[in-house]
Amino acid sequence: MADNPDKKMVLVAFLQASNCSNYTGSWRHPETDPGFLDLEFYQNIAATLERGKFHLAFIDDRLAMPSRFGDSFEEAVEHGVRAVKLDLVPIITAMGLATKRLGLGATYSTTYFSPFHVARLFASLDHFTMGRAAWNVVTSLNDSEAQNFGVPEHLEHDDRYDVADDFMEATSELWDSWEDGAVVLDKQTGRFADSDKVHRVDHAGKWFQVRGPLTVPRPPQGHPVLVQAGQSERGREFAARWGELLFVIYPTPEACKAYRDDLQRRARLAGRDPDSVRVAPAVYVVVGETAEEAEQKLQQIEDLANLTDSLTLLSEVFNYDFSQHPVDEPLSDEILASMTGLRGFLDRVIELSGTSNPSVNDFITSSGRGTLREFPVFTGTPTQVADQMESWFHADACDGFVLAATHMPGAYEDFVNLVIPELQRRGLFRDDYVDGTLRDNLGFIRP
Repeated sequence: MADNPDKKMVLVAFLQASNCSNYTGSWRHPETDPGFLDLEFYQNIAATLERGKFHLAFIDDRLAMPSRFGDSFEEAVEHGVRAVKLDLVPIITAMGLATKRLGLGATYSTTYFSPFHVARLFASLDHFTMGRAAWNVVTSLNDSEAQNFGVPEHLEHDDRYDVADDFMEATSELWDSWEDGAVVLDKQTGRFADSDKVHRVDHAGKWFQVRGPLTVPRPPQGHPVLVQAGQSERGREFAARWGELLFVIYPTPEACKAYRDDLQRRARLAGRDPDSVRVAPAVYVVVGETAEEAEQKLQQIEDLANLTDSLTLLSEVFNYDFSQHPVDEPLSDEILASMTGLRGFLDRVIELSGTSNPSVNDFITSSGRGTLREFPVFTGTPTQVADQMESWFHADACDGFVLAATHMPGAYEDFVNLVIPELQRRGLFRDDYVDGTLRDNLGFIRP
């Protein structure tokens, strides 16, 4: 970075416990392993990422099959549009057993779970992995998720963040309900733990009332690392208060830098050290031994996408049925206001389309949803890919990158085998892990 030439990139892998990666067409790739129902599939990816010295692998999640498009799940099932969503806990556990140093993250919703459940789950995972757990904090997206939990409609956008603030306060208090060193394990005296170092929580918030204490001693990291992706105004407020590793989607380094600068400013106003916040945009990487090979790979991958992928995923993420409109029809202010999904995503579509009333086609083009253009695509030889990553990094646009897969496990293998050595040669990425926890490897303080 301009102000710290010795600073290294943070590298994170973005996974799905699904039949496909973030790129829906990935399951159609001839080299994609179809073993997404096999734990070894995820263990092998984890081992590859650890070989590449990645900081973290985290798994995204939804609590419903995509079913907002046409008020039906049929298209999602027929086309494999993230139709499968496995439970993350056994996968993270299996990946932990296959690795020693790689950080491991899971997505859990503050809207449809309870603070006690999440606090106990991640405290347990942090113990089992010796301090490698991370929680991707989300507020969920749509009515389909709500209805799977017996709730007719999803909460409004800002209300979800109000709930999330209360959730985080309660969860943090539960992790802190055991002091360090509370467990004594003195067999001679028969004393298991020091009760003076274990405390009730008695959290009494607007949304959650939690008595405590937690039934798991304090996690090795104090708190698991908190991953967050808030990009709307309310989301940024939440991220500045709680987020540590900020996963974002921006098409240019200039836009990403503006977000990073803003988050650091907000973190400072929230009483936090701005350096305690790391920003990492999602990217795809298509790399080949030659530029021609990379271009052929890119064309093959782009050809896997179709219109159904885009419309199904757009309907899911905006909690709105896009099948109601011709693709070239501008959407009214009333319709846009009714979309209760990702507000930051809507802001992005309006900005990039250049119109306050984008059409369905504008949503497809500007969001890139369902296509390879949803995230920036770094493509070419290892040198060319490293040049593109270095350009963003040295422009202070980001602190690292979140690598999404164009196909599994090949995208991760190509990156580790071809790009990582070039980044290390340039001094942009570390040669090995440091001793300690995920927090230690990310340079975060222990709460």
